[in-house]
Order: sequence, then structure tokens, then C-alpha cells
Amino acid sequence: MWDFALPLAFLLLPLPFLAKRFLPARPRASGALRVPDAIATRLAHEGGPGLAAAGAAGRQLLPWVIWVALVVALAGPRVVLPARALPASGRDIILAFDLSGSMLREDFVLDGKTVQRLEAVRRIGGDFIRSRAGDRVGLVVFAEQAYVAAAPTFDVEAVARALGEIEIGLVGRSTGIGDGLGLALKRLRDLQAKGGVIILMSDGSNNAGRSVPVEVAQLAGKLGIRVHTIALGVRDTSDPGDDPDPVDAATLQTIAQASGGTAFRVRTSEDLVAVGQAINALEKREGLAPPAEVRRELWVYPASLAFLAALALMLSNRGRGT
Repeated sequence: MWDFALPLAFLLLPLPFLAKRFLPARPRASGALRVPDAIATRLAHEGGPGLAAAGAAGRQLLPWVIWVALVVALAGPRVVLPARALPASGRDIILAFDLSGSMLREDFVLDGKTVQRLEAVRRIGGDFIRSRAGDRVGLVVFAEQAYVAAAPTFDVEAVARALGEIEIGLVGRSTGIGDGLGLALKRLRDLQAKGGVIILMSDGSNNAGRSVPVEVAQLAGKLGIRVHTIALGVRDTSDPGDDPDPVDAATLQTIAQASGGTAFRVRTSEDLVAVGQAINALEKREGLAPPAEVRRELWVYPASLAFLAALALMLSNRGRGT
């Protein structure tokens, strides 16, 4: 399908007729070239008048070709190209990740090697973020303090890179779950998001900050924002064993329930991958966004025709010696 960017430009087409009709004629210089009768007779027998008439007709036609081609180029002909519809869900998602000192523990396995919890979260969390193409995703990290590591954006690759660059100790080593959750909630409110989602992951207990996690979760529920929680670690506070810093899975479950979200328990890398898949299933994309209209501009073709016609007219006039 094709159209014109500026169809009103075609109103200029009759302008030369109007100029010829209403503007005074330009005075022409008089003069004639007298040639001997023998030469004139020879030109007549060789078809000179016919060729001259054809050349004159061409010289009269070329200015009109130039004018029409320029007007068409000005109108901006273009053709609409097919474009692929992009995945979109209209969801705003903030990931709030625990960055306390316990994330340095080496009790997860990736590719057959024991790695720190932080490394597992970077790798698997980054894959999850990239899978949310079409969503607006942000990243909040928290320990003693909370800060926004990546502002909400549709550039999920940039958010995944930000997750891969976070380091332990930037915001302390304690665990302020309430402050991290509160900052994530504030960013969603700033977006005026409807039906936003917070994914809260922690491997400890709330022992820092000023906000009470459950109260923040209740506020999120009132605002229609779901909080999915991930309790990361081998031991719970209900059965700590010899773990000096077990995860408070019970509180994280209460947070999820208070906001209408879902609580997940993660003890291994495989569990973490499964959680990402489960959240993707819970927060499905609603469909495809309408494809963006991509147009190919065609004005260069009539403009090129006008240039070639002008060049031909110039050469024709030069051949006549004018």
C-alpha cells in the first residue's frame, strides 16, 4: 500500500498555467538570421523543418516533465512495508534483589561447579530479565540501604547487564527487606503502573531499615501491585540448624499473600530456573503490540526524473547555441 506524505502539494500543478494566464508576457529580443536560399532549400529537402519541429516539441515538453516530477517529489510518495508485531504485555516489573553479605555463600551449582549465590542470581536472573522482552523492567537492590540499580525501561538487555555488575558491599551487608520492597513499590507508583509486579528475592531475615515488610506488602495489595517472593537458601528460620543466617521464608510467604502474589522456595540453581519459568507462566504476555508502520520513501525517483529532464533541456538548449 502506498500514499503521499503531503498530498496537498498537488494543488501546485496548475501554477504554471495560472502564471502564463495572468502574468504579463516577457518581452522577447527581436532578430533573425538570414541564410542563402540554397541552404534553406537544402535543409527543407533533408527534413530539417521536421527535425526542428520535433526538437521544439521536446523542448516544450521537458519543462512540464520537470515541473510535474518536482511536484510529485514534494508530495512525498511512499509505500508501507510489512512489519513484524513485537511481543508486549504492558506489564511493569521491578526486581528487588537482596545484596547482603550472605549472598557470597558458595552453596549453588552452575555447570557442575559450586558458585556463590550472587553468581547464580546474576546468571539465572539475567536470563529471566531477557525473557521479558516487551515489558518495562527495573532493578532495585537492597542490604542496609536500598537503591535503584536500573530504572524501569523496555531495554531489558540493559537491566540484565546492570544485574551482572552488582557487587556485595555497595549498600552494606545487613538485610533491609522492607526498605527494598518500599523503594520498588515507590518506583511503580511513580510510573502510575496498573497491575504492576514486584519480584522480591532474599536469602535472610529483615534486620535493617525502617520499613516493616508486611505493611509495605499490604500497601502494595491495596494499590493492585502483586509481590512474588523468592526465599533463597538451604535453611529456614524455622529450622536453622547450624546456619547463622537462615532465610525467613515465613515472612516472605506472608508478604506474597498480603499482596496477592505467590511465594517460592529456592534451594538449588534448578529451583531458581523453575521459579523463573513459573513467574513467566503467572505473568503471561497479553499478546502482540500493533506492528509499527514502516514506510519506504519514494520521492527520490520523481526527483531523479526531474533532474534528468532538466539536464536534457540544458543540453538541448546548448546544442541550439542558446
